[in-house]
Amino acid sequence: MNEPELKKAMTTLEFLSQDREARMQYEARQKYLHDEASLLEAAENAKVYGFKTGMEQAKKEMALKLLALGIDTSAIIKATGLSSEEIQQLNNESK
Repeated sequence: MNEPELKKAMTTLEFLSQDREARMQYEARQKYLHDEASLLEAAENAKVYGFKTGMEQAKKEMALKLLALGIDTSAIIKATGLSSEEIQQLNNESK
């Protein structure tokens, strides 16, 4: 057994098979680590989602301001990255 990972796994297995309390503590710790990783991942996903949502809202607000100034739709498309359909919908909703 020259591989350190395998040796560590075997040592852990031997330790856990000898003591029920140690096994329960180990399993609780593993569950905690898994839950913590899941929470961090969910928080990161929420952060990304919030950022994207905010950017979309900012584009729409900019398009509305440009429409109010009478800027041509093709220029608004270039400036915001929104589609002509999205701009038309915003224009209809703002009236």
